[in-house]
Amino acid sequence: MKYPVAITVNGRERRGEVEARTLLVQFIREELRLTATRVGCETSTCGACTVILDGSPVKSCTRLAVQADGSTVLTLEGLTPGTDAPLHPLQAAFCEHHALQCGFCSAGMVLVLKDLLERSPAAAEREVRAALDGNICRCTGYQGIVKAALSVSTVTSGPAGGPGEGRA
Repeated sequence: MKYPVAITVNGRERRGEVEARTLLVQFIREELRLTATRVGCETSTCGACTVILDGSPVKSCTRLAVQADGSTVLTLEGLTPGTDAPLHPLQAAFCEHHALQCGFCSAGMVLVLKDLLERSPAAAEREVRAALDGNICRCTGYQGIVKAALSVSTVTSGPAGGPGEGRA
């Protein structure tokens, strides 16, 4: 049996019919073809499947698509709307600080850090490391990821997460 779902993904309402057992990550990847959200461990350990659901980061491998019906989801693709748009400050910082290797975990890392920096724009290193606690990168030593987040924490302006005037 299939169930209708309507989920606003990256600012656009998306509708579909899913089986009761369809995971949110499967709906995002297979139905919507948004492939930055990855299936890693399927046990909510690695964080590669992290999305922002109704304003909070969640592991989409442990949520059913039917549970997200009526919700708002942000994936990595939603941070840069269109191919000509500039990178989100966190994405640019990841590039600048060599905060990625294979890129498998990057979407989850960026979204977790985006949430942190919206809540705490001048986050300290310990806050950044605590926010990353549920996300695993098998390629880096996390130092570049932490440096990238800290570099953005000094230029993030308010809840929009965009570039600002900087802080003294």
